[in-house]
Amino acid sequence: MQTILRADSLCKKYGSTIAVDNISFDIYSGEIFGFLGPNGAGKTTTIKMMCGLLKPDGGSVSINSGNRSSSIGICPQNIVVWENLSCIEQVIFMGTMYNMTASDSESKAKELLESLGLTQVKDRLAKNLSGGMQRRLNIALALIHSPEILFLDEPQAGLDPQSRVLVRDYIRSIRNQTTIVLTTHDMEEAEKLSDRICIIDNGKILITGNAAEIKKISGYEDVVELDIEGDIANNLIPFIDPELTLKMTITDNRVAFSVKDPISAASGLLDVISSRNLKVSNLRLRKTSLEDIFISLTGRKIRE
Repeated sequence: MQTILRADSLCKKYGSTIAVDNISFDIYSGEIFGFLGPNGAGKTTTIKMMCGLLKPDGGSVSINSGNRSSSIGICPQNIVVWENLSCIEQVIFMGTMYNMTASDSESKAKELLESLGLTQVKDRLAKNLSGGMQRRLNIALALIHSPEILFLDEPQAGLDPQSRVLVRDYIRSIRNQTTIVLTTHDMEEAEKLSDRICIIDNGKILITGNAAEIKKISGYEDVVELDIEGDIANNLIPFIDPELTLKMTITDNRVAFSVKDPISAASGLLDVISSRNLKVSNLRLRKTSLEDIFISLTGRKIRE
């Protein structure tokens, strides 16, 4: 696969704090690259260096075309629109800022607004749009100049279910024309959309690969989840055979065990529960999710 963006030994410090610690990775042309990490992981700093908004203290970022300003589009997490311009006006205006002709800009604007479900409100002022419509308008603004690389920061934040499906399908539809770097806190969405995923924490890359590869590297594929009344840490955990489970996560009255043999693990856990007279309100067997891996690697839930 052709590399469109290469980060080589990127470093960034803020005083004595190392925000990004000598990381390297390639992003391939036409892929959706999920770039994930908790707050303070170094993700935002890395993205700013990739976009050219922040100068690295060490290392480099190279883009295949060489012209970064026209090669990338950025859709920030915070909605940025001109409130007193209509949808069509501001997308056309953004096109002219990229030296597009008025006719090309108008034609592309109409195409984008139709694809993103905004044709019926194209003449409505942005301040009168719903939050979800403004989010979709932001995506149109980032795409007007047909960038080679599109950075999408939480593109589905604040969207209703129908809009989420529309945006997800649209992102998939342009992946062969535009390389997409996606950040999201929704691990399920990241798994559905991303061709490859890079997880970063403490300024270092923890793992990179597609969802199946990441799960294989993790060493387990199944999870046994139990909802139990009472003190799980004291009444259940000390009595479980460590051979049954690999890793464990406790959240309130729910405990999730990562296992290799779910049937044997569930049977052994139920034996302990029965002998301890514990009350279970729910038991589930499921496949490992990307969020399970994320928590396993970072040691905490997503906080952004």
